Amino acid sequence: MGWVLAAVGVFAICGATFEWGFFMNHRKARFLVSLFGRTAARIIYMALGAGLVVTGLLIGMGVVQKAAG
Repeated sequence: MGWVLAAVGVFAICGATFEWGFFMNHRKARFLVSLFGRTAARIIYMALGAGLVVTGLLIGMGVVQKAAG
């Protein structure tokens, strides 16, 4: 599960960095763009992606246990 989170995080970082049209024009991304502007939305997605990568790596390496449920 951790490695999937890390992969999703890398995808989010790449989508924001390279300004992929399908990524930044998604309904949820358009909402952030309308609130904060395109540059700030890209920064937010990069930060969220970085958080997912770190969390995914920590779970994948067994440093953090995933929640039971």
